[in-house]
Amino acid sequence: MQADYVIVGAGSAGCAMAYRLSEAGKSVLVIEHGGTDAGPFIQMPAALSYPMNMSLYDWGYKTLPEPHLGGRTLVCPRGKVIGGSSSINGMVYVRGHAGDYDHWAESGADGWSYADVLPYFKRMENWHESGQGGDPDWRGSDGPLHISRGPRNNPLHGAFVEAGRQAGYPVTDDYNGQQQEGFGPMDMTVYKGQRWSAANAYLKPALKRENCDLVRGLARKVVMENGRAVGVEIERAGQVQVIRANAEVILSASSLNSPKLLMLSGIGPGAHLAEHGIEVVADRAGVGQNLQDHLEVYMQMACKQPITLYKYWNLIGKGLIGAQWLFTKTGLGASNQFETAGFIRSRAGISYPDIQYHFLPIAVRYDGQAAAEGHGFQAHVGPMRSPSRGEVTLQSADPKDAPNIFFNYMSTERDWEDFRACIRLTREIFAQEAMQPFVKSEIQPGADLQTDDEIDSFIREHAESAYHPCGTCKMGSVDDPSAVVDSECRVIGVDGLRVADSSIFPRITNGNLNGPSIMTGEKAADHILGRRMPSSNAAPWFASDWENTQR
Repeated sequence: MQADYVIVGAGSAGCAMAYRLSEAGKSVLVIEHGGTDAGPFIQMPAALSYPMNMSLYDWGYKTLPEPHLGGRTLVCPRGKVIGGSSSINGMVYVRGHAGDYDHWAESGADGWSYADVLPYFKRMENWHESGQGGDPDWRGSDGPLHISRGPRNNPLHGAFVEAGRQAGYPVTDDYNGQQQEGFGPMDMTVYKGQRWSAANAYLKPALKRENCDLVRGLARKVVMENGRAVGVEIERAGQVQVIRANAEVILSASSLNSPKLLMLSGIGPGAHLAEHGIEVVADRAGVGQNLQDHLEVYMQMACKQPITLYKYWNLIGKGLIGAQWLFTKTGLGASNQFETAGFIRSRAGISYPDIQYHFLPIAVRYDGQAAAEGHGFQAHVGPMRSPSRGEVTLQSADPKDAPNIFFNYMSTERDWEDFRACIRLTREIFAQEAMQPFVKSEIQPGADLQTDDEIDSFIREHAESAYHPCGTCKMGSVDDPSAVVDSECRVIGVDGLRVADSSIFPRITNGNLNGPSIMTGEKAADHILGRRMPSSNAAPWFASDWENTQR
């Protein structure tokens, strides 16, 4: 049981690296604790609320009580299945904004500016909408990751975009192209009516090669010899064994499990490791710190017309959708229903969007558990760049124990200001003429909640994670004491060990994190192979008068 490269985690980044490293002739072993992704609950896009609530596919993590959210404990789904969280997520595809990556480079992640990462986004994409507007010059057309759009047949989609335009915001054909800012169609990782996870895109083709294999088991720690990572200790079928890496070990176990594994291996804050009786190999204060996420609320409206997806919200309706999908891979089951998006700026003086919208033509919770009574629709809305920072720490030295997860949500006054802006700006959009044939009343928060205190109380009780944790093994310069990996994804202070997944993000990117996580795997593979794609000289769009105007 040995290979040139041992990758821990068959998730978004791990699958991409397995594909690229094996393509280059290297031998690769991928360790994954979860099982198969076969079956309709994962592969049917409209069934997205099921796998993230099934212990078969999800690690079942929860946060510690969050003091600024009234002591609530929030769920924190992470994929425990091949494909990782790309097999249980909402399938929304967002690259992030150019400004996000330029900020990474400015904060010490050399070679990760937008000009550097854009070629990797293009390499990984197979974009299917070039004939329907959008920015084909900015998109990839022959990569492993298929990206499509929903049909947007429901009139509510067009009304929401038009309401944004009436409120004074831009309309954008392709938020993943030159211009993110504005309202328009949303991209999804769906191909021929099926979820196109990192497992379908990358891992399954890689496993067809003789030099790539999958090992089932729970990674317990990285095996170190004389300051060098030489393998991974795993447990499977009750037996502990070591898988040796001839070249390097790569952790791609998520922003929750990668720092946990580093700490179990003696790499992390020295005092914290000592508390748990773990011998310190490298005292890195930043391991597990810098934890970030996106929070959102669901702004729900009752609908005047019986045109929402609520008409299918019964056993017969769901059964018919499921049957059509099983036999033809078409119909409502073939879309995640997130077909319209918006990215706007909350105030003047912000250079690129800091608010995201997911629009949905039904009023329902993300976990699928509570449809509002009757016909309704909703916009998920939340700030993109919260200043709050949390941490992932060890609960114990037992690899089977979940890590302690503490986001410290809403811990700054800026968080509250930004969230109030989200709610008030959304109300203004829903009040535009284009929405008047549809808006009956505000279900949530409710039109009677108007003051800062009333809105704050609603946020405290109802804000939910968008499930975008990142940042816990920050990439930065070698002399930055809070950095965990350098800009080649190498763990600072240890040889033969890299981390490549959303944990290395210095700061969270705009929108959903699956696309940036896959890009991280694609680019890390090139760093490992000692090559890089030429930087792009494409010029992304910024609002010309952002210093002085909000829109």
